[in-house]
Amino acid sequence: MSATPSGPTAFHDLSAFLATPRVNGLALSPDGSRLVAAVQTLNGDGTAYVSGLWEIDPAGARAPQRLTRSAKGESQPAFAADGTLLFVSGRENTDPGAEKGEDKDGATLWALPERGEARQIARHPGGISGYALAARAATLTYSGGLLPGAADAEAHAKLSKDREDAKVTAILYEAGPTRFWDHDLGPAEQHTFVRSLTDDAATVDAGGQGGRDDSASALSPDGSRVAYTRFVNGTVPALNRDSVVIADTATGAELRVLDDPEHDHYGPVFSADGRFLLCLRLLKETYETPYDETLVRVDLETGETTDLLPGFDNWPAGHAVSPVEGDETVWFTADELGHAPVFRRDPDGTVTRLTASGAYSSVQVSPDAATLYALRTDIDAAPVPVRLDAAGAGQTPAALKAPGDLGALPGTLTEVRVDGEDGFPLRAWLAVPEGASAEAPAPLLVFVHGGPQGSWNAWTWRWNPWPFVARGYAVLLPDPALSTGYGQRMHERGWGQWGGQPYRDLMALTDATEARPDIDETRAGLAGGSYGGYMANRIATSTDRFKSIVSHAGLWDLRAFQGDTDSPWFFHRIFGDPLTEPARYEANSPELGAGRISTPMLVVHGAKDYRVPVGQGMSLFQDLQRFEVPAKFLYFPDENHWVLKPNHAALWYETLLNFFDAHVLEKGWVRPGLV
Repeated sequence: MSATPSGPTAFHDLSAFLATPRVNGLALSPDGSRLVAAVQTLNGDGTAYVSGLWEIDPAGARAPQRLTRSAKGESQPAFAADGTLLFVSGRENTDPGAEKGEDKDGATLWALPERGEARQIARHPGGISGYALAARAATLTYSGGLLPGAADAEAHAKLSKDREDAKVTAILYEAGPTRFWDHDLGPAEQHTFVRSLTDDAATVDAGGQGGRDDSASALSPDGSRVAYTRFVNGTVPALNRDSVVIADTATGAELRVLDDPEHDHYGPVFSADGRFLLCLRLLKETYETPYDETLVRVDLETGETTDLLPGFDNWPAGHAVSPVEGDETVWFTADELGHAPVFRRDPDGTVTRLTASGAYSSVQVSPDAATLYALRTDIDAAPVPVRLDAAGAGQTPAALKAPGDLGALPGTLTEVRVDGEDGFPLRAWLAVPEGASAEAPAPLLVFVHGGPQGSWNAWTWRWNPWPFVARGYAVLLPDPALSTGYGQRMHERGWGQWGGQPYRDLMALTDATEARPDIDETRAGLAGGSYGGYMANRIATSTDRFKSIVSHAGLWDLRAFQGDTDSPWFFHRIFGDPLTEPARYEANSPELGAGRISTPMLVVHGAKDYRVPVGQGMSLFQDLQRFEVPAKFLYFPDENHWVLKPNHAALWYETLLNFFDAHVLEKGWVRPGLV
């Protein structure tokens, strides 16, 4: 993306920025000739994003071509073994033979031939949430719900109608969890179903996925086995975990389960010969030690498990296997020093970093395992499909033609480096507006990322720095203690002290940035979301160096939070039981320092946020008023942990920009017109 604008850019106009198409995922055909991307665009009235499918030329010569259009959109593209393109959509089935009431099924599965109309090939009462296909067989697996007492989809449909007719929405929980991110769980449990794509053979139920509904599944290349993630309720919540189930697709019988109380297993992928299953294995955190993650391979005949990345100091993420039978090469991504490269793991265990910069996802492997396709992004580059060699180190991949070009940036991207007070090397990205200099230094905004296990290494539409840079601000994107991509030591430095070492690292990186001649150290603001919102609250109670602070979905009262969040067991493992181990709550809870806040604050929260429930934001706002701190509360009754609707996103950016202008630049508060 160009960094030398000749005039106003897309980032100077929020409507243009938010209307830019967004590439989200890739699918490569079995013969490697077709590459399809899911792309989000604005709907007609600009109030929602709708996903459609686009054909991308793998050679990079032809312009992208849109394949699908419907008001409900199409997503999750994948190719069947015969090259047929499949997708998920809530579109209406207009086939004259469609059964009455199909329009209530929610998302269904469709097949799109290279020529002709799409046809519906699978549906489930209540909708299909995800699916996978066999590489060399006409076999499909998908996820769909079954209510308690329902033996199959037909019984589930009847029970669902009974509840609807009786106007009953109540849910009876007998074990946790009860919520996830932005929705209530139950009363239906997601199950893994398997069926043939070519005949009317019965659909096989391969088992329930447990109390959560975010399972990923995979089929063996010959379609004989299915693997999926199951959430397991422990005897106590601290033992809750994810396991991987391998089942027979003909009978649904469980063949093997990867499950133990100390680990989570997820992300199953079969090897090309079907002998092995690869998955991510996470060593769960304890009060004393942070969690750790690796990639393992399981021999499906013997059950022997092999750690494929011993000594690799960062956490692997998405992984793909060679489609060539007998080839045990694996490709994976992992955060590393402000990037998320593609790595190649050879059969002898050698690991090679393939990409020189950027963050990668949705890795696709060509049939001969010689070429990779992926989505590449960076802090200064929106996601774009790329092509790279499957073996060469330190590559700068070729970009392919795709929707979503934003044009020039309103500034440049650089790095800030400094040692922490313990000598650990720290780094951050810094976006500097065009024209900033010693004679005209830019005001500074510090954005703290969420997680806290995360990293500023990729493009983001929600916390994008460039609209702020277009307004004249420099934006610092720091990676403090607990950030990913800096080895296990980075997590150990901040473990159990969310407001300790991470706070000191943030201040060290801010000090180093403000020492630059092109930065105005007298005008600075800070903002963060989720854990970043927690840190914004913590910083507000610890220093008055910032002119204003924005806390989005931030934790405020840690004792109240641990009993109300959707994943309390995760928090308990880190902070302990507040009744018997109160020390970390007392040392880290921002609300205990409410009386020390003097910095003007903007609080932002969505009512549908179940990860950091809205009571945290409301309590913070009440305390700010109680202690007479200048404060505003931007409340979204129908948003969740994030602000996703484009009209609300525009309002979010406008409110933050106006708030910083009012206090950092002392321009006076301008109330956004629609609130």
